[in-house]
Amino acid sequence: MNKQIIITASVFGMLAVITGAFGAHGLKALLPASQLEVWHTAVQYNFYHVFALLFLSTFARFKNKLIAASYYFFTFGIICFSGSLYLLSCRSILGWDWLIALGPITPLGGLLFILGWLTLALAAFRNK
Repeated sequence: MNKQIIITASVFGMLAVITGAFGAHGLKALLPASQLEVWHTAVQYNFYHVFALLFLSTFARFKNKLIAASYYFFTFGIICFSGSLYLLSCRSILGWDWLIALGPITPLGGLLFILGWLTLALAAFRNK
């Protein structure tokens, strides 16, 4: 197992639990349903990719560059995709209308997720 990947997954897992609880209890009265749905999507994808990172940690002993690439794609995907959605969903509460500029960051995060899954598949195909 790879210590760095497990620590990263643990931190993002902790954040997913915190943001999920905060959305369900702290933001429920403050955000309209459509923005809560955006928040919920961010939490879901955060969690999905925490599990992907934990799965990657079991393959890290192979010192495969594709596994390392998947790690970085998933990590930065969580930051870009979920992070931008967390901020975008709260821009009305924060009063930061300029956060709308983060809109293009969300699909970039999605692309990073796709690349992470692609590199994981390539690593599996190349594994003997």
